[in-house]
Amino acid sequence: MHTVFKDFQFAAAHAIRGHTRGCENLHGHNYRVRVHVAARELDALGMVLDFADLKAMVEEVVGPFDHRVINDIPPFDERNTTAERLSEYVFEEIVRRLAGQERVRVTRVEVWENETSCAAYEP
Repeated sequence: MHTVFKDFQFAAAHAIRGHTRGCENLHGHNYRVRVHVAARELDALGMVLDFADLKAMVEEVVGPFDHRVINDIPPFDERNTTAERLSEYVFEEIVRRLAGQERVRVTRVEVWENETSCAAYEP
C-alpha cells in the first residue's frame, strides 16, 4: 500500500453550540487540514494521486471556509463545528470527489486547530 498526504491551511472563525467552557463564543483558528490518500498500485506515472489533483479537490472543499464564520456555511449552519465534525466532513467530500477512481481511496483526514490540537477521522 502506498500512501501520500498533503496539508492545507485556512483561517476561520466558529463557535461550538452548547459548549460551556468558552468555545461557545465566536473565536478563530488557523486551521491545518491533512488529507491522506492511498492506493495498492501506483498509476502509470508512479503516483498514488497527483498532488495537484488532490490540492484542487481539497481546496474546493475547504476553500469556502477561509476567512469566514464556519457556522454560517452548510452543513455547519446546522451541524456543530468541532474539529471532529470538520474532519469527517472533509473525508466524505473527498470520497465523493474521488468517485470513479477505484484505485485511490481516502484513508484519513486530520483537522488541526493549532499546533497541539488535532482531530482525525478514518472509518
